[in-house]
Amino acid sequence: MAAEETAGGARKATKSKLFEFLVHGVRPGMPSGARMPHQGAPMGPPGPPYGGSPSVRPGLPSPVMEPSRKRPAPSQQQQQQQQQQQQQQQQQVVPNRARNAKRRKMADKILPQRIRELVPESQAYMDLLAFERKLDQTIMRKRVDIQEALKRPMKQQKRKLRLYISNTFNPARPDADDSDGSIASWELRVEGKLLDDPGKQKKKFSSFFKSLVIELDKELYGPDNHLVEWHRTPTTQETDGFQVKRPGDVSVRCTLLLMLDYQPPQFKLDPRLARLLGIHTQTRSCIIQALWQYVKTNKLQDSHDKEYINCDKYFQQIFDCPRLKFSEIPQRLTNLLLPPDPIVINHVISVDPNDQKKTACYDIDVEVEDPLKSQMSSFLLSTANQQEIATLDNKIHETIESINQLKIQRDFMLSFSRDPKGYIQDWLKSQSRDLKLMTDVVGNPEEERRAAFYHEPWSQEAVSRYFYCKIQQRRQELEQALAVRNT
Repeated sequence: MAAEETAGGARKATKSKLFEFLVHGVRPGMPSGARMPHQGAPMGPPGPPYGGSPSVRPGLPSPVMEPSRKRPAPSQQQQQQQQQQQQQQQQQVVPNRARNAKRRKMADKILPQRIRELVPESQAYMDLLAFERKLDQTIMRKRVDIQEALKRPMKQQKRKLRLYISNTFNPARPDADDSDGSIASWELRVEGKLLDDPGKQKKKFSSFFKSLVIELDKELYGPDNHLVEWHRTPTTQETDGFQVKRPGDVSVRCTLLLMLDYQPPQFKLDPRLARLLGIHTQTRSCIIQALWQYVKTNKLQDSHDKEYINCDKYFQQIFDCPRLKFSEIPQRLTNLLLPPDPIVINHVISVDPNDQKKTACYDIDVEVEDPLKSQMSSFLLSTANQQEIATLDNKIHETIESINQLKIQRDFMLSFSRDPKGYIQDWLKSQSRDLKLMTDVVGNPEEERRAAFYHEPWSQEAVSRYFYCKIQQRRQELEQALAVRNT
């Protein structure tokens, strides 16, 4: 959690400093009330560009494509191929678009060189931006390291679980109104906790066990009521302890059978294999590793075929074969691995008033996950500061965009103040070029508005072409009319 808060706080602090510098012009190290000097007066932007629908020269017919130049319609197979190609292109465009958006997002935060020359103090912002990039790379690298570390099995930590067993006795009360009070009864409590648990979230007592069985005296409670059982299920609600209440006014001997919930699962070895390896209960992977160590120590691997193991007399007694493949050992171990032994505790439920305050304590060795694993998982899943960081990023982008707009306005006004006439003429030419690009107008409107433009030699040919097109169009209409009348 400390690493998560440190990383998130560092990124948030960097974003805040970047935004504070852009908006208020406050450099790191400057007094809180100081601001950067403003250069150039912000003035309104120039008027909007011209707009309008594309103009068409009056009197000219709309262009008609010749029949010989028309392309045949594509077949259905060609259309399917084109659709598949378009889908592939779209699939390729999606990651490229995301990558380009990320680059553009980073580029939008960089101040142009011209602005940095105008405002030397802006170098502090660029330094903060470089620091932010380095911080993001460090956090990303650490995230990858943590992800790789979580993929590897982490070593379990051995801890002490202290078990508390106590009981209370409620004697019978003849004057009690309810039936419970008129009958003597006792109550048994089984509780526990981890010793020296540094975790903030305490694990429930039941989370350490797979099952719990309390066996009472069969002669006192009969064959149908002398067992109290609890078994873990996928929907089990964890609890801090167990309570058993039964009627009775005599001391009762009971046996507690506790089965630990090993993660990963552990197995009890066959007595012969346990004596050979010196292991009583362990995980399957550790047992196979111990077997391989025994094979290497005693040089049982076949010198010609490394895949086989030559069994010694102990292996022959256990596996019942003179020679076997090492890959067969996991399958042969299935019959040699047994469920682990439960923890057995004998306890006496006393009804003596002098023994009511006595509590029996037992320490049990349990294995728990490294608390660092939960901290690393929460760090990867944490999104506590992401929303605030995204908000600061958006503000930085908006501020940079505003600075760029102000820079354009400043350049406009500065050029206008130096040469008003020349700048207006250049600006009108630029607007005229933009208008031509926007409206797709062919030609030069400035020359076309003069009469001398239409006395040039090209006009005679244009008139002839125009009348020829009109005559051909009229002829087609007459031929179509005559064909309809004849039919």
